[in-house]
Amino acid sequence: MPDAEDVRRIALSLPDTAEKIAWSMPTFRVAGKMFATLPEDETSVAVRCPKEEREELVLAEPEKFWIAGHEAQFAWIRVRLAALEDEAELQDILTDSWRQAAPPRLLEHFPELGLVTET
Repeated sequence: MPDAEDVRRIALSLPDTAEKIAWSMPTFRVAGKMFATLPEDETSVAVRCPKEEREELVLAEPEKFWIAGHEAQFAWIRVRLAALEDEAELQDILTDSWRQAAPPRLLEHFPELGLVTET
């Protein structure tokens, strides 16, 4: 089961990422833009998620995903670390959130992180 240290290690392994304490919790930022936080007791991680996808995730896997009340108006979702299958799933979730916050120059420079190109 992934834990807070796995979140920290994976997040900081992504390009141009830094950790910064904000609201008394660790936050992870790419080029200064936040893409993940370790709220409360560090048993979950908050990540970017398009609003139109959040409801579907919560309905499909409520034991894994939920929307915190104070984040409802923002494009964020919470993920219970204990509910993740493995570290690879955490890597995918963090990388997807990183991709949503990263500037185009980083996405172009790191295509292996999943930059989707339109044909």
